Amino acid sequence: MVREPMSPVKDKNYDLIHALQMSLQHVWQLETYIADADSRGDSELATWFRKIQENNRKAGEQGKQMLISRLQKENG
Repeated sequence: MVREPMSPVKDKNYDLIHALQMSLQHVWQLETYIADADSRGDSELATWFRKIQENNRKAGEQGKQMLISRLQKENG
């Protein structure tokens, strides 16, 4: 497996912020996949995409709460 080069960003919250961004982006991107499956009449696939979307939405909310908590500790 090829490993990405080390990030020049040394902020301890960088990975959390990046994972949070990816989760929220996937929520948005899955809207397109759901619409495509629905337009083809593939309810099984649309349902599966909705489940993935909900998991990403939950992960995004958890990530936001974790980030808020960490930033408050740093500034409190």
